Amino acid sequence: MKIIKMEAKKFSDNILSMKGISKKTVEEHLKLYQGYVNKYNEIQEKLSLLKDNDYEKANQVYSNIRELKTELSFAWGGVVNHEIYFSHLGGKGRVPSGTLLKQIDEDFGSFENYKKDLKATAISARGWVWTGWNQMEERLVNYLGDSQNTYAMWGVVPLVALDVYEHAYFADFGVKRADYIDAFFENLDWNVIEENFQDLVGCCGENCQCE
Repeated sequence: MKIIKMEAKKFSDNILSMKGISKKTVEEHLKLYQGYVNKYNEIQEKLSLLKDNDYEKANQVYSNIRELKTELSFAWGGVVNHEIYFSHLGGKGRVPSGTLLKQIDEDFGSFENYKKDLKATAISARGWVWTGWNQMEERLVNYLGDSQNTYAMWGVVPLVALDVYEHAYFADFGVKRADYIDAFFENLDWNVIEENFQDLVGCCGENCQCE
């Protein structure tokens, strides 16, 4: 098995001076992200060392290969989810503009409707909530996951990732998850999300604004 060693990404220093989400919370949260990177590398190494006997004993109830493959997806989810999360924080939380806002209005009726739906989805989730681009339907959707690797929607590319595990907010907000979600919106950098959306949908389709 080919091993591709992951390295933790560096994020904007702006995430250390956000409104409502404290520097301490972010610093501890980044340690968890580093842990996912480390475990992803460790599991890859263990997979590369499997013997013929491990493959012969593969089993859906329990086996070494099942355990490692399952936890590899969990670790990978922890890496990717946190990289999206931290990469679009540290902004001013202004309303998005351009192509992205046009798409949000088309798919949700208004930006306020979008926020209402994402917030309710986040309160209903046990781990994560995402806004993603459904490539088959060509529309934005909000969906949730109870873990790093659960309830993935095939063909939907995440653009916004909101961590609703307690470690993301409990030190700052206690049990008031709704207040944390509001703070998340206030610190989003919509320019990052807009750029990622443009890269995803391409130009010059009907969803783009081209000169």
